[in-house]
Amino acid sequence: AKTSYRPLKVYMNELGFCRFCAVKYNSSLSELDNMFVHLTNVSIQKHGEEYNDSHGGKWTIHNLKMYVEGTRGKEACDKLWDDIHWSIVHSLKAVQAVMANDKHCFECYGYDIMIDSALKPWLIEVNASPSLTSTTVADRVMKFSLIHDIINIVMPRGEIPE
Repeated sequence: AKTSYRPLKVYMNELGFCRFCAVKYNSSLSELDNMFVHLTNVSIQKHGEEYNDSHGGKWTIHNLKMYVEGTRGKEACDKLWDDIHWSIVHSLKAVQAVMANDKHCFECYGYDIMIDSALKPWLIEVNASPSLTSTTVADRVMKFSLIHDIINIVMPRGEIPE
């Protein structure tokens, strides 16, 4: 959640999820039109034969961190998350001068970041007002926690809003 651009004040939720295609990626030209290889959107993946309703093609951020740490080591994992956090900060700094800065408002952004095989994060898009629709139990828990945390940030207990 972003509560101010001047000065920049951002809260990064440690929860979240990672989406995966149900079909393993390959760079063959014959797979160029195969949406199940290239697009992680649930609205597309749920129509594929390999789609799993129980996890919806998603991992929690925690599970991804455990996987990266287990396969690449703690130092590589820590660097990846540091790089992701800096990508988010730099994206907000890039638009800081043109964004409205009202102390009575806050923003919640959803970041789509792709991680390549060298563990380099690539910012794909920033979603203003990301979807709060839940497709799995873990999804619902994460989004409920996000809303709870945002309310506690913008209206701390004991304070009366202006």
